[in-house]
Amino acid sequence: MPRLVSVGNVVVDIVMRVDAIPEPGGDVIASASEITAGGGLNTMVAAARDGLDVAFAGQYGTGPFGDVVRAALTSSGVEVVQPGLDDVDSGYCVALVDATTERTFVTSVGAEGRLGRADLDRIDLRPDDTVFVSGYGLAHPVNGAAIAAWLPAIPSSVRVVFDPSPLIATLDSRVLAAVMARTDVVSANGREARLMAPGAAGLSDAVTVIAASARGTALARDGAAGCWVVEPGATATLVPGFTVDAVDSNGAGDAHDGVLVAALSRGESLLDAVRRANAAAALAVTRRGPATAPSAGETDAFLIEHGYSGSEAATRR
Repeated sequence: MPRLVSVGNVVVDIVMRVDAIPEPGGDVIASASEITAGGGLNTMVAAARDGLDVAFAGQYGTGPFGDVVRAALTSSGVEVVQPGLDDVDSGYCVALVDATTERTFVTSVGAEGRLGRADLDRIDLRPDDTVFVSGYGLAHPVNGAAIAAWLPAIPSSVRVVFDPSPLIATLDSRVLAAVMARTDVVSANGREARLMAPGAAGLSDAVTVIAASARGTALARDGAAGCWVVEPGATATLVPGFTVDAVDSNGAGDAHDGVLVAALSRGESLLDAVRRANAAAALAVTRRGPATAPSAGETDAFLIEHGYSGSEAATRR
């Protein structure tokens, strides 16, 4: 069975909901808060809920935050590849969600920033696996150098999906070039796509430029409008999104990525996989919290409700 194999980061999210981000030196009272495992976990949970086996090959630590990470991985049914580090805790991220559902992050790095080449060589990849790479992981010097050197050595049958993350503009250009050269699918949001193609006139042009820098396939998520897609030899196509009452956009991109990988791993076409991922992301923003990806059945029902057939692969799950 194919798997999503993540070499990204799982950190602890300290999420606080506020009316607005305070001005410098200011202070506000959060209307709600929670402490939960997040980061790369959200993509893995989304893929698992859509029926795909998942393995976490990133690094994690020992301590109160590491305990939260390990418990979340275990309860999500994710296979854990690494033994973990016993001399450092996992990192954490403070996420502020304002009244418009916009998110603002501040992150403290822990064990997840120490993924080395020896750790990556511990991964036993299967021919039909998908390796998921995040810009958050590449931002750490140790991880970035190790992943960039490791990717060219993995089997050609293994799909590589790269989400550049909001940190794309800060990544080492040599690391980014090496990762892009082995990436089969680039999956970015609109802001990230514009940063990756600064001279592009719009998202359709941006995604075309990005695809040419990778192996020919790129996506640019454009909120409720949908997702721009470029396949090898084709022009940019907008796969329409879905209009919903959004309450929290935190984790929507993660839901999109995880369900996209799950659908592609079942053999669905890229456009069908993107439509399914659009539906999953639309459902995710109607729920509060970062790990709000729907189950496979919920996504099937949503697609049918909106005039599309449920996943043809549903009978194989």
